[in-house]
Amino acid sequence: MQPINLFDYAQAARTQLDPVVFDYYAGGALDEITLGENHAAYDRLRLQYRVLAGVTAADLTTTVLGQAVSMPILVAPTAFHKMAHADGETGAARAAASAGTVFILSSLSNTAMEPVFAACTGPRWFQLYIYKDRGITRELIARAEAAGAQAIVLTVDAPVWGTREKDVRNGFKLRPGLSVENVVPAGKGDFPKVEGSGLAAYVNSMFDGSLSFRDIEWLCANTRLPVIVKGVCHPDDALRSADAGAKAVVVSNHGGRQLDTCPATIEVLPEITEALAGRIETYVDGGVRRGTDVIKALAFGARAVLLGRPVLWGLAVDGEKGVANVLELMRREFSDALALCGCSRVGQVSRELIWRNQGHKEIRP
Repeated sequence: MQPINLFDYAQAARTQLDPVVFDYYAGGALDEITLGENHAAYDRLRLQYRVLAGVTAADLTTTVLGQAVSMPILVAPTAFHKMAHADGETGAARAAASAGTVFILSSLSNTAMEPVFAACTGPRWFQLYIYKDRGITRELIARAEAAGAQAIVLTVDAPVWGTREKDVRNGFKLRPGLSVENVVPAGKGDFPKVEGSGLAAYVNSMFDGSLSFRDIEWLCANTRLPVIVKGVCHPDDALRSADAGAKAVVVSNHGGRQLDTCPATIEVLPEITEALAGRIETYVDGGVRRGTDVIKALAFGARAVLLGRPVLWGLAVDGEKGVANVLELMRREFSDALALCGCSRVGQVSRELIWRNQGHKEIRP
């Protein structure tokens, strides 16, 4: 049966993928509490919709960093797409472009950025980790600019790699023939041979864990592209990112893969958007699986959401076509939810749609 929602795609992907690969994509840190809470927190929120609003057709379009997108649903950076399907990052990028939305390429991609961005006719951003070797980092920035990236997304929530016990048990490593292609020319594209997770060993040996807000300033000074800070969980960090020159933040806990028992992203989103007060744009990822989730994120002040694992599920099931269908399913669900809430356009979504009488706690207006 053709999957009809993102949960169906996850189940279908499980049957398609090697169990070690599925565990890598699906797993989270330690007891996976935050992993589960990321979506469960959306389910606890209720929408108090309006009727007789005269909605005939919902306009899903918006902008992010001034770039027009067909809907406030962007493709998050996720690693190692060729473990899911031969179409890899290039196929996912083409699907995002066809959907009229942003594709964010991970530093840890199995395809070099140049062919991916050449195939992507839509908005394209590059996700960056800062390496201990700043020469590698500068080279990645320069290549991203030359390849046509339109923003740099700096991931800041990985000073050390979270313990993902499934990966440790499985001894996760890339299969032969795959590597971190963006740093192959620097000779840094292969995992070390270790017991346990090869990825964790790679990250802890290669990435700079001593980052501070000065490094955001350094990055802003070393690129002509807007910088987005990904991995923010606290309003003070959002404000300091803005002070350091960031043009946007992504409220993210790395998909529940870093610090377990930290809050779900939708739970901390309201206080972050309130603190920023529109000073810079705010996006959110983690647990978005339904069109109603997008409504809730926008109601709490997000400009857009980022979709991560479901893109991998679509890729595993049917390559580029699967990713395109995942994005189309989310578009339809979001369109329906927008109309059923009494909104004819994205800009009409407001905090008033969140029902305040949540039982165990009150959601502030």
